[in-house]
Amino acid sequence: MATKITKAVIPAAGLGTRFLPATKAMPKEMLPVVDKPAIQYVVEEAVAAGLTDVLMITGRNKNALENHFDRMTELESTLQQKGDTDRLSKVEFSNDLADMHYVRQGDPRGLGHAVLRAKMHVGHEPFAVLLGDDLIDDRDVLLSRMLEEQEGRNATIIALMEVDPAQSHMYGIATVEPTDDPDVVHITGLVEKPAQGTALSNLAIIGRYVLRPEIFEVLERTDPGKGGEIQLTDALQEMAENDIAGGVYGVVFRGRRYDTGDRLDYIKAIVQLAVERDDLGPDLRPWLQQFSATLD
Repeated sequence: MATKITKAVIPAAGLGTRFLPATKAMPKEMLPVVDKPAIQYVVEEAVAAGLTDVLMITGRNKNALENHFDRMTELESTLQQKGDTDRLSKVEFSNDLADMHYVRQGDPRGLGHAVLRAKMHVGHEPFAVLLGDDLIDDRDVLLSRMLEEQEGRNATIIALMEVDPAQSHMYGIATVEPTDDPDVVHITGLVEKPAQGTALSNLAIIGRYVLRPEIFEVLERTDPGKGGEIQLTDALQEMAENDIAGGVYGVVFRGRRYDTGDRLDYIKAIVQLAVERDDLGPDLRPWLQQFSATLD
């Protein structure tokens, strides 16, 4: 019988080396996307889908993550005394977003290892995993749909997105069979970053998963794969290939996704989100048009 899912796991132990020196002393998850840290978008997405128990997998030098979702009484008091209620409400908003928990990954041994660190907290319930590099536009439905599919099928559900076949080697790629729903596929195989030109589809895994708790048993016996790390994709491949705990299905996402894990895509994400804002878009859009006209 399917269990109502309330727990979300957010791996946030990466070093963020692609953003050095900005991430030398600040977690990459705290880099601002317009005026909110990237991690807050992810937590807000989880909460909007009904996930109120959030476990963040952190590492050394990640204290800023815990501080962001905690009270900052001195700042709040200062804003209150100034009568700056707008900024005060923004500061207070993150305090009570969810029931936040934290555990350290220790050695950085890959995404699969980070998810395995959630075993004691999750227990024997299905749970969601949200990666902080992928931001999903809140106007598009993904996580809620995945939770519905998990409840209906009582299986593991992952998010997929069509990518340019020439870029398939940069992603985990799924081999699939159709179902009676054009947006849902049955996954028969997964491979992490296949060699260029060898991918059997252009359906790439993006950073949203709704996992059955049996994933922990599989991860415990999963050997290190690409990069010497324990790959979540390898464990999901075993579940798909052997139809473990109902097998693995994919929800094909056709909405707006912003990649903040790459410097260029991070800049694009900020611009795309800012132009849609009521407070920034009206001034930013004409400026962008004028600026683009100056480019060769």
